[in-house]
Amino acid sequence: MLSYPVGTVGGMIDIRELDARALEIAESVVNQVDVSMLGRPTPCAQWTLGQLLAHMTGQNYGFAAAARGETVDRGVWADRSVGVDPAGVFAASAGEVAAAFAEPDVLTRSLWLPEIRGGQMFPARQAIGFHLLDYVVHGWDVAVSIGVRAEFDADLLAAVLPIAEQVPTGTAREREDAQFQPALETGDMAGRLEWILQLLGRSPNWPAQAEPT
Repeated sequence: MLSYPVGTVGGMIDIRELDARALEIAESVVNQVDVSMLGRPTPCAQWTLGQLLAHMTGQNYGFAAAARGETVDRGVWADRSVGVDPAGVFAASAGEVAAAFAEPDVLTRSLWLPEIRGGQMFPARQAIGFHLLDYVVHGWDVAVSIGVRAEFDADLLAAVLPIAEQVPTGTAREREDAQFQPALETGDMAGRLEWILQLLGRSPNWPAQAEPT
């Protein structure tokens, strides 16, 4: 898949480079998914693994379209079945969003995100940060669903944690279709990944039953 050159923008690490790394990790996990696994449960309680991958694939195409100027058609965000080729279908979507985010002037744009805060325009850096958060968390979701590890570098998690801390709480997280559940209590010894997961309502020990908050 495409990846971005490692570098900085305005003295800050390029959010696109971090996002590319998260996508690559997610793709390496999805590459281990066999069709026979698609009915498995996931930490996203309302989704099987196949449904989660359909969501992730659709989100990639949605973010790609938004990065290229889409501001009206919600259909570009629709879930897309991975059929009998989970790895191939997901890789194609990852390549599409990677190419869109890699366009030279993308960081000067605003992206329409219809599923966030009622549908707003967000500065590209912030929007790509939302995508980054999704692919760290959903990469972990897929990994634990198939019994493998997703390894995230410390600097990647350090960038994602403050994004996770800003995800709104409240009744929106209690909806049946919510991606993120109400936060769980975080332990003093939790590492960054565990902290991120608990902030977003996931037990790091899944599939063990999470303790109620």
